[in-house]
Amino acid sequence: MDVLGINGSPHSDGNTAYALRYALDRLEEAGLSTEYVALGEKTLFPCRGCFACREGDCVHDDDMAQILRLMRAAGCILLASPVYMGLVTGQMKTMMDRSVAVRVRGFQLSGRLGAGIACGGFRNGGQELTLQCMHTFFLQQDMSAVADGPGFSHSGATIVGAADADEIGLQTIRNLTMKIAGIFGNRRAIPNDQPGGTALR
Repeated sequence: MDVLGINGSPHSDGNTAYALRYALDRLEEAGLSTEYVALGEKTLFPCRGCFACREGDCVHDDDMAQILRLMRAAGCILLASPVYMGLVTGQMKTMMDRSVAVRVRGFQLSGRLGAGIACGGFRNGGQELTLQCMHTFFLQQDMSAVADGPGFSHSGATIVGAADADEIGLQTIRNLTMKIAGIFGNRRAIPNDQPGGTALR
């Protein structure tokens, strides 16, 4: 799988779902394989910080094991979240915290791409901080964070209000997906024995 899209919204059919599916559709049009996960439809328990995952399975028996398998299989992780109190949702933060399991056992996401979409009620409604939270997560996992590129080139894609009516926001999604697709094309040209040549294959 090329791109794993993770929707951090508690709503299965809201603006964030629309924005993420729009992005995944553009990526599939560019020839990439994608998968979609909605955290609002999953059972995720908060991380206890016990580090049982250093040696074996997590103490929680929930849907995070499936999400971790998908994350390991993806060349790019595309996170999408509505802005809740200026940051990502609790569902997404729980997922981020629980992904420590792939960090403490050899940085299993190292070299992957990471990109973000943030949806808010106002143009300056916390989207940038939400995207920066995602970027911090990517960097903690030794991943490479991707911005949306010209002609806006901010921290990622941002949506305001109704996603299907925000043409500027949808353009940032198109820019972001073109950037991701372009990087995939370049990475696939790197032979397997070169640094960075395997993560996106």
